[in-house]
Amino acid sequence: MNREVVERVRRAIYDTFASQGHPPSRQQVRDLAAVDEAQVNEAVAELAAQRHLALDQSGNVVMAHPFTTVNLGFSVMGERNLWWGGCAWDSFAIPNLVKDEPSVLVATTCPACRRPLAWTVTRAGPPEGPEVAHFLVPMDKVWNDVVYACSNQRLFCSKDCVQDWLASTGHAHGYIMDLATLWRLASGWYSGRLDSPYQRKDPQGAADYFRGVGLQGPFWGLND
Repeated sequence: MNREVVERVRRAIYDTFASQGHPPSRQQVRDLAAVDEAQVNEAVAELAAQRHLALDQSGNVVMAHPFTTVNLGFSVMGERNLWWGGCAWDSFAIPNLVKDEPSVLVATTCPACRRPLAWTVTRAGPPEGPEVAHFLVPMDKVWNDVVYACSNQRLFCSKDCVQDWLASTGHAHGYIMDLATLWRLASGWYSGRLDSPYQRKDPQGAADYFRGVGLQGPFWGLND
């Protein structure tokens, strides 16, 4: 399909998510991208194949990272908009991507003890706190079921709460990081996503980025 058409549809979806907190209707996509229904359908399918979008079984947009249409455990409240955060990573990424929002309030609950947790997240630097993020699914397996993977990238009160949750659910241990590392991971990952043209990071670019923010090991697709 014509790449310019696909990009116009992508921007219509992402720009609406960023400015309004929800995706556009199919009619809005047609109007914003100046395309017909068949072109919308074809472009959305192409964007899903390229992993710009995650769709449900009816072809509706569920995720356009870092935005989502469903509650996966995080709310992200700015001065102008309210979003669902797709995961810990995406919730911390939104203020770094949406430049009209100087800060957001990221809120969730600890999956283990159900304590409410919240942080003011800005572009200036990571929030302080003893809490940790736990990523259950290795990066090379995320797109096997991206909604499941994102719903299991959660924030906990402490490593002890992570261990309690793993024991209660029977899940294997994933990857734990502190808030500063999570903020570094989120701060530049989606850079340029609201610009055109946008090119997703290839595997080598992703690996270089992970190393640059201090992540290590096979969980992230790194051999060292």
